[in-house]
Amino acid sequence: MPAEQPTARRPRRETVTGVPRSARRPPRPPGHAPARSEISEQTSLGHTYVRSLMRSQLRAALSALATLALVVGTLPLLFALPQALDSTAPSPAPFVWAALGVGVHPVMWLVAHWYVRRAERNERDFTGLLEGRLEGR
Repeated sequence: MPAEQPTARRPRRETVTGVPRSARRPPRPPGHAPARSEISEQTSLGHTYVRSLMRSQLRAALSALATLALVVGTLPLLFALPQALDSTAPSPAPFVWAALGVGVHPVMWLVAHWYVRRAERNERDFTGLLEGRLEGR
């Protein structure tokens, strides 16, 4: 019979439950109601905070939509331009397919990437406002 080898002992797992003292936030001054409670209690100030976030998100969405509409909406005009200027010009079909297949997708990706980054920044700023970190901005 083969000799049994001792199994390697794994280190004991430890659970850390406390927050280091350096990571704790200083206590808020008395009489200072945090923005989070304003929102949860549905006060007019809390309503203003939420409307501000919604307005900034809407502004970013409308900017992205306007950019896409401008870029993609003007493509039919660009495709019809050679035929309008010169009736003997060749068909723009290869150019149309190249522009739609290769040119539009990177623009859409860039606009979408910008929008996501902007929306995340708006939410991060809003969360910072709720936690009282935007005082220095």
